[in-house]
Amino acid sequence: MTGGSLTGQLQALVRPGDTFWWGQATAEPLTLTRALVQHRHELAQGGRLRVFVGIGGSDTLRPEQADVIDFVGYCAAGTHRALAQAGVLDILPCHYSHLPGLIGAGALPVDVALVQVSAPDAQGRYSLGLAQEYLPAAIDKARVLIGEVNPAVPWTHGSLYLKASDFDLLIDAEHPPLDQPRARIGATEQAIARHVAGLVEDGATLETGIGNLPEAILAALHGHRDLGLHSGAVGDGFAQLAEAGALTNARKSLDAGVSIGGLLMGSDIVRNWARGNPRLLLRGIDYTHSPDVLAACHKLAAINSAIEVDLTGQINAEAVGGVYVGAVGGAMDFLRGAARSRGGLPIVALPATAKGASRIVASLGGPVSTPRSDAGLIVTEHGVADLRGQPLSRRVRRLIDIAAPEHRADLERQAHALLRQCGAAFI
Repeated sequence: MTGGSLTGQLQALVRPGDTFWWGQATAEPLTLTRALVQHRHELAQGGRLRVFVGIGGSDTLRPEQADVIDFVGYCAAGTHRALAQAGVLDILPCHYSHLPGLIGAGALPVDVALVQVSAPDAQGRYSLGLAQEYLPAAIDKARVLIGEVNPAVPWTHGSLYLKASDFDLLIDAEHPPLDQPRARIGATEQAIARHVAGLVEDGATLETGIGNLPEAILAALHGHRDLGLHSGAVGDGFAQLAEAGALTNARKSLDAGVSIGGLLMGSDIVRNWARGNPRLLLRGIDYTHSPDVLAACHKLAAINSAIEVDLTGQINAEAVGGVYVGAVGGAMDFLRGAARSRGGLPIVALPATAKGASRIVASLGGPVSTPRSDAGLIVTEHGVADLRGQPLSRRVRRLIDIAAPEHRADLERQAHALLRQCGAAFI
């Protein structure tokens, strides 16, 4: 590792107006990102800096840093919700699968890439450890590559490895890797998980979004056999599913015997499972979210969540109460992939209520993240609404049936007016 103060080393590499990228969530290189925000005025040199953000897993970025940093990101999940609430996060409303192409075309500039890496293997190769996803594309376009070596980060098999000569600066980490916090799984999550588990067949290939509900669903699948993994995010639940013998990848049509992921989001449970595991391969978005790859997956069960679903099947996964809290993300990539997959299941699961308000609604309170033409199966604790091949009138009926009982009468009243606007009848 190079000597001298970290601030001075960064100043020698950073230019005013530079755009920074780094791994999201647990893949954030904390030593580097904290140095960046602490010394942002010296690094900006009287100008401004730009930071592209994904899911926030730390308290590194705060609204007051917008004094010299412009924040732009594809989502406002996790701790980055505070940036959106303060009005300093410029949202890029694009599909997650589009990020590598936008980077490659220069539409999303990358000047400085900050990466957290594992210790090198016997061949001197540094692994990106917890994330590949959009990092290979960012690294390829970056003028400057700065690495943070963290011995607690597992060496993982992936599509990109780095040599010491690839870095403009390589430092030692001063912080352990971030854990993804897990909340208590309650009765509602368990009920939803049972419904979803009843839909998933043995041998299915699984994808889940992030959060407590996906972990509950994975826990409910321990009695299944020969499940496969092809997912953007991989958390503790997948590691526990593998250790229980339910996740073998034995029946996968692609990457047989191997789990495919983009980002590890969890604790020591998933990190220990991933460390040197030849049956886990982390890949970039151009593979994990490729429409052709997903369509070719055997019985792809894409399990994602949402903020709300309207009575025709439109899905909002981005904003609530006028505040951006989620993302377009990769949900529609996987829902469409599952719809094309032989025996696939495009699933959106969510609790029927939030703070007493129905999440099955007559009209969305935020943007349409997934159009009703891509809606498949909607699951709440009250059941499953299969919208595939169903006209508007039957969709409305099925969605009301899985709404919270106390909201069904009001939804029925609103449904008549809604369907008149759509030119359909309520049967």
